[in-house]
Amino acid sequence: MQISRRLFFKDSAIAMVGIGTSPLWLERAALAANGAENATGQRKKILVAIFQRGAADGLNIVIPHGEQRYYDLRPTISIPRTDVIDLDGMFGLHPSLAPLKPLWDKQQLAIVHAAGSPDPTRSHFDAQDYMESGTPGLKATNDGWLNRALVPSKGKPSPVRAVSLGPTLPRAMRGSNDAVAVESLAAFNVRDAAAAKTLEAMYMGTGDQVLNGTGRATFEAVALLQSLQKTPYQPADGAQYPAGKFGASLKQIAQMIKADVGVEVAFADLGGWDHHVQEQNQLPPRLAEFGASLAAFYQDLGDRMEDVVVVTMSEFGRAAKENGDRGTDHGHANAMFVMGGPVQGGKVYGKWPGLAQEQLYENRDLALTTDFRDVLSESVYNHLGNRQMAKVFPGYKSGVDKFKGYLKTT
Repeated sequence: MQISRRLFFKDSAIAMVGIGTSPLWLERAALAANGAENATGQRKKILVAIFQRGAADGLNIVIPHGEQRYYDLRPTISIPRTDVIDLDGMFGLHPSLAPLKPLWDKQQLAIVHAAGSPDPTRSHFDAQDYMESGTPGLKATNDGWLNRALVPSKGKPSPVRAVSLGPTLPRAMRGSNDAVAVESLAAFNVRDAAAAKTLEAMYMGTGDQVLNGTGRATFEAVALLQSLQKTPYQPADGAQYPAGKFGASLKQIAQMIKADVGVEVAFADLGGWDHHVQEQNQLPPRLAEFGASLAAFYQDLGDRMEDVVVVTMSEFGRAAKENGDRGTDHGHANAMFVMGGPVQGGKVYGKWPGLAQEQLYENRDLALTTDFRDVLSESVYNHLGNRQMAKVFPGYKSGVDKFKGYLKTT
C-alpha cells in the first residue's frame, strides 16, 4: 500500500508525514517495559547528554576568580569575587548555580574547563553539527556520537534505549540504532479513536514488512506511553523542577529511568545562551533554570544516580573580553559539567591555559586544552562500557591515555 498523503491524529502528538523516507514519528520506537537490567542482572548504566545551545559563556559560569586578568577583561560583566561561589580558590560557580554546590561538596559534580571542539568555526550551526556528529570539521558524517555510543545489544534491545526530549530527533541521536523523540509524555493522547483505527488498519494491512512492523510499533508506543501517564508522576524526596521546558525534560527523563523501561542514553537541550548584549541581565535567569533543573534531577533520582552520568556541552564559548554592548562575542573553549554517582567530583579537571594576551586563542578567546571528545569518550568507555572508541569518534585517537579520571573505574 502506498501512502503519499499527510495524516494527522487530531489533538495528539502523532504526525505521519509522507512515506518515502522514514517519518519522524516512525523513527520513534515503542516504549517497551522490558526492565532496566542487562543480561548479567545488573541495572543498566545511563548517560544523559545536555546541550546548551547558543554558546554558553564558560568564563562567567565557572569563573576563574583567582586570576586578576579575568576582571581586567570584563570590567562591567565579571562576577564580583564576593558573589562567586568558591570551589577551589581559583575557580568558582556563578551565584545562580548555588543549587549545584552541594553536589560539588559530595564529590558528585566535576568540571572540565578550557574544553570544547578544536574546530575554529564561530558558526552556531556548523559548531553544533560538528559536536553532535562527534567529527569536528567533517560535514559528511551521517550519524551522531550518542547513537554510536550505544553498546551493541546481545538480545532484543529496549525500543527506548535512546530517548530525546523534544519535537525532533537531535543530530547527536541519529543513526542505525533506534531512537525516540518525545516532546511530552503527556501529549501522547489520541482522542480521535476513529482516525486511530483507520490509520492502524492501513499500516497493519500493508504488504510492506518494514512498514507493517513500524506501524505496529507505533501503536504499541501510543498505548505504552499512555499507560505510563495513568499515574501522575511525583518527583521523589521533595525535588522541585523549575518551570520551563528544560526542567520538564529532565523530569520526564527521570520518570522513564525510574519506570525501568530500558533507557541507556538520553538527550535534552536548553537554548538562549547567545548573549551579545547585556549579558549580566540575561545569564542569571538562564543559569538559575539550568542549575535548579540539574539539582532537582539529582535529588529526584536518589540512589539511581549511581547508575547515571550527566554531561553538559555547548558548541563553543565566548570571547574573553566583553564587547561594547556589555555582552560577549563568539569564542572558543568552554566549561563542561559532569554529574553523577560514578563521578570523582569536587575537582576542576583540565589544564588551565590562562587569560594573558599571549595565552588567548587568536588573541581573543580562552584557548582549548581538552578536546570535548576526550570528555565524552571517558563517559562512553568507562560508564556505558563501549570500548569501540574508533567507531564512536571516527578519525580521532581517543583512549584511556587521554581520560581525565573524572569517572570511577569499574
